[in-house]
Amino acid sequence: MGEILVDDFKINHHAIYGLLAELYAFRTIEIDINKIDKTNIKHTKEILQKFPDDLKKSLLYKKVLPYQIAYGRRNTLIVLAADPTDKITEQIPIDSEYKKYEVVYCKLKTLEELIALIAPQKNEFLDLLQEAEEQIEEMDESKSRSEIDEYALDDEINKSLLVNLFEGCLIEAVRKGASDIHIIPYRRSSVDFFFRVDGKLIQWHRQERTSPEAISAVVKDRAVGVDRFERDTAQDGFMQRVIDDHLIRFRVSIIPITSSEYERRFESVVIRTIDDRNVITDLRKLGFQSKAESDFLKSITKSKGIILVTGPTGSGKSTTLMAALYHVINPSVNVLTCEDPVEYHIKGARQLKIGNRFTFDSAIRSILRHDPDIVMVGEIRDKITAEIAIKLANTGHLTFSTLHTNDAPSAISRMYKMGVETFLLAYAINIIVAQRLVRKLCPNCRRPISKERWPAALELGFTEKELESGKIFEAGEGCKKCNNGYKGRTNICEALYFTPEVRKAIVDSGDEIDENAIRKIAESQGMLSLMDSGIDRIRTGLTSVTEITYATSED
Repeated sequence: MGEILVDDFKINHHAIYGLLAELYAFRTIEIDINKIDKTNIKHTKEILQKFPDDLKKSLLYKKVLPYQIAYGRRNTLIVLAADPTDKITEQIPIDSEYKKYEVVYCKLKTLEELIALIAPQKNEFLDLLQEAEEQIEEMDESKSRSEIDEYALDDEINKSLLVNLFEGCLIEAVRKGASDIHIIPYRRSSVDFFFRVDGKLIQWHRQERTSPEAISAVVKDRAVGVDRFERDTAQDGFMQRVIDDHLIRFRVSIIPITSSEYERRFESVVIRTIDDRNVITDLRKLGFQSKAESDFLKSITKSKGIILVTGPTGSGKSTTLMAALYHVINPSVNVLTCEDPVEYHIKGARQLKIGNRFTFDSAIRSILRHDPDIVMVGEIRDKITAEIAIKLANTGHLTFSTLHTNDAPSAISRMYKMGVETFLLAYAINIIVAQRLVRKLCPNCRRPISKERWPAALELGFTEKELESGKIFEAGEGCKKCNNGYKGRTNICEALYFTPEVRKAIVDSGDEIDENAIRKIAESQGMLSLMDSGIDRIRTGLTSVTEITYATSED
């Protein structure tokens, strides 16, 4: 019951398991991670060393930590558990030397931090690589690289254990929450590995004394759908791995790039991490501000109409649509999605498989004949896609899609320029949401905004009194819990809900869509612009002036 409430209904873990602990009379312990000394850590590590590896791995995976010995007439092992009712604790006296133990309830967040501190997850591939680093030999630069010697390449891969490096890289990317891995040649015999974390590229590793061609060969050998011996065209492939007991999928993109050494055949590799655990299924967890959230909910609970999400690549459009779909999916409706490529599996939806013989355009046309109730079109690309989306909306279907525009009103202009009539646009669309993702300040090391940044803040509309209050923050120097002062991301958005006044303004536009007039009407009815949405995020301490200025710079 606890698992169902937490996993399926997304109820707070502590609210459920704290109550269960109380109900079954388990003692509760509060631990301040910052106050744990080295002696305590050493004591817990010594206890863990006495457990068989398989049992230790299972306990830590279930968030159960043998913590300390309570000395007395009979020494008792204190076992911390996020779910004190988990039957795995019954294995402790069977498979370890500790015959007397007490299970104590501890908050999941505290327990995760404790485990990360005392028994961090190992990356066996990187451990192997570290042990064998002396095997890596300087590549022979005297040989001509105009014709790549595949046997020599294989020899280099085996000698330098590049497979372990690559597999270790995949594991680290997932654990660090990276959305993408970039593998880029650096000079003649080095390769850089970057992770995109919270929207920014961070260098993870530089592999010296290794030819970029060897790294590319490793990636191609480990991926499905790419040809190792093709180096002159772009290729797309995929792979999947079980990492920390979760199936993770990776989408691989490889493109040939130039280098100062014309005879070399370098390639750039980008790998998208697709982790279903990151899918937001609860619409309220998207973090919309109240007016935008209520308008969005109103729009997606209608029986027909288009819900359009706009923004540049990487602005969270797919995440928003995914949460919206999960909100409306139920067994009584036929939900079809047409995406190229399909990234996340959506429970309860039929996702069309795009291929060479079943193209995106033909899939879009087929949707109309497949009796849908709700349709998601990955992107409105051209007049054909736009017209089919409009047709679906006007024939009683709820339609979700995305478009690449900077703000909400300009999406109307874009579709009008594609050839869609104004009266069709006015009455087919329910809402247009333009959004960006901005990094959230780390709550542990953020600090009040410094005087050097006051001019930028004043330009955004803040008063000197607000800046002096100490409630407007900037990124700190960074700590163990963040990346250079930031951790996680949140959205800023403008939600243009199609009220009768907005519809009339579009119909009356004539030959040119008056974006400013539409914006004024929407803002008079409570719509926040992207800038205003960002300013609100700054006032609540979520993000910084620097982030909002960067995210809304085109405005």
